[in-house]
Amino acid sequence: MSSYRFRKSLVIAFLTSFALVGCGGSGSDSGSDAPPSSGGGATGPSYTPGVFDDPDNFVARCENPRTFNDINGNPYNDQAGSILYENHFLRSWSNDTYLWYNELPDLDPGDYNDPLEYFELLRTDATTPSGNPKDRFHFTYETSEYEQLTQAGISVSYGIEWALVKSTPPRELYIRYIEPGSPADASVVSLTRGVKVLAIDGVDVENGNDVDTLNAGLFPSSIGESHTFTIQDLGSAETRDVTLEAVEVEADPVPIVDVFNTASGNVGYVFFNDHNFVSEDKLVDAMTSLSNNNVTDLVLDLRYNGGGLLYIASQLSYMIAGPTATNGRIFDELRFNDKYPSTNPITGETLSPTPFYSTTSQYSDKYGGGVQLPVLNLNRVFILTTGGTCSASEAIINGLRGIDVEVVLVGSTTCGKPYGFYPTDNCGTTYFTIQFDGANDKGQGEYSDGFTPMNEPIAPGILQNGCYVEDDLSSALGDVNDPMIAAALNYRIDSSCPVLTAVSKGREPAVRAFKVNSSGFQPFDNGGFGSKQNMIRLMTNYTDPFKQGQ
Repeated sequence: MSSYRFRKSLVIAFLTSFALVGCGGSGSDSGSDAPPSSGGGATGPSYTPGVFDDPDNFVARCENPRTFNDINGNPYNDQAGSILYENHFLRSWSNDTYLWYNELPDLDPGDYNDPLEYFELLRTDATTPSGNPKDRFHFTYETSEYEQLTQAGISVSYGIEWALVKSTPPRELYIRYIEPGSPADASVVSLTRGVKVLAIDGVDVENGNDVDTLNAGLFPSSIGESHTFTIQDLGSAETRDVTLEAVEVEADPVPIVDVFNTASGNVGYVFFNDHNFVSEDKLVDAMTSLSNNNVTDLVLDLRYNGGGLLYIASQLSYMIAGPTATNGRIFDELRFNDKYPSTNPITGETLSPTPFYSTTSQYSDKYGGGVQLPVLNLNRVFILTTGGTCSASEAIINGLRGIDVEVVLVGSTTCGKPYGFYPTDNCGTTYFTIQFDGANDKGQGEYSDGFTPMNEPIAPGILQNGCYVEDDLSSALGDVNDPMIAAALNYRIDSSCPVLTAVSKGREPAVRAFKVNSSGFQPFDNGGFGSKQNMIRLMTNYTDPFKQGQ
C-alpha cells in the first residue's frame, strides 16, 4: 500500500463541518526516497507524456522540508527535494485517485514553478447539465492552519452566520443566524436575524475596497479579538454601532425542536444545523420527543446545514423512515474511479456501503453505543433548503429518495456536492481533489447541480416535489409564520405552493467555486469575502464509528 495513502486517518467529504478529524502529517515513509522510474538523479524526475509513476516515488520530496513537528508532536516525513518532485507527486497522485482522472490534462510538471498553480490546473474542465463547472471543490490549505482548524477544534467567532446576498460592489450583508448564548446573542448588543451590516471597523461594506479589513472583522482568528460593526436594525432607518468580541463558541447543532398542533395532526419541527458528534444525542432526544407527541409529519429545517458526519445523516434518516422502510437497504455507497471498483484506494479497505444505522454509536455520551434509536415511521418528510444545504444534508435527501420516502423540498436549490475527498498533505500544503461520489440504494447520485423544489423559476438541479420559497431573514426561525415553514404546512394539506414573488433581500447567494487564497479567505468574484471556516464546514466527514475495527 502506498505510503501517501495513510497520511490522513479520517475521511472528509461532500461540501460542510467542524468535526474533529485526524490530519496528522505522520505515516510510513516507505518508498518516499526511491528514485522515479522515469528519471531522477541530481536534476530530479523527468516527464514522459502518458507515463505515470507511483506517487510514492515523489511524496514528501520537498523544496523546503519541514523541520518542525505536526500538531500531535510527530515529525513530518519531509526530505530534501524540489518543486519538480512536488509537481510530479501531484500529477501521479491525481492520475491515481481523481474521480475523473481520464479528463485531466497531462501537463509537464517542469513547466510550472509553483505547486499550487500546477495543482489548480489538475481538474476537469467538464460542466454539469446546467453549465456549471463539474469540479467546483478543488482547493488547497496550508497544512498547519488546517490542522489547527480541524484537529484542535478551534471555532472562534461571535456566534453569527452571515448572509452575503451580493458579493461584489454594491454588496449586501445580513445576519442570518445567531447562536444562542453567544456574544451576538447578548442583550447589550440587541442583535437579531435580518440585521443589515453597513460597515466593519469603518470600512463600507457596500463599496469598500479594503477587503482584508472586512474579512478580519467578519471572521476573527483569535479569542478576545474585537471589531466594530455599523448596523441597521430590521424596520429601522437609523444606524448604530456595536462592538463584538470573539470567543470560542460551542454551537448547538439542534437548537429548536417543536410540535405544531394542527387540525389534521401534530407536525414535528427540527432545526438541525450541523452533523457533528454532539448532534447525535440531540437528535435522539428530539426524535424521542416527537415520537412521544405522535407526530404524523416532520418539517426538517436544513436551510443552513452544510454537512458533517455521514453516519449522523444515516441515523437521522433511519429515525425518520423507521425499520421497515430501511431494512437491508443502502443509505450511501462510495464510488471511486474505475481503477478501484471494489477497493478504497486511500485506505486499501474493501468497499462496503453505509446502511441506515438503527442504533447509537460509541460516541454517544448520553446513551452509550448500541441503543436502539427512536423512529417516526414516516413515508414523507418536508425538508427546508437553501444553497447552504449541502453535503451530508443532501445525503439525507438522496438516501431517503432511494428507499421511496417522499422528500418534499421547500426553499431553494441545494448546493450540489455528491463528491468527496481525502485531504492529503505534501510538503506543508493539504490538497483536496475529488476522489469519489456517493449513491443511494437505487444507485442514484450525480446531483452536482443540487436538488431543486419543483416550481423554482430556474431549476438547475434534480427536481423534487415541493415549493420554491425564499429565505425571509425578517422571520424568526421556528415560527409557523416563517414563509418556508408556512409553505410546508400548507403543502401538507393540499399540495399547493405560494404565489412566486420578486426575489427578496434575504435570498441566499448561489454557491460559488471554492478556492482558499493565501490569507485563508474565499474570494467571491472581484474582491468579495468569505470564510475559510465555512470551507471546512461545507464537507461531509466519513468517519464511521460503526465500521471501526472491522
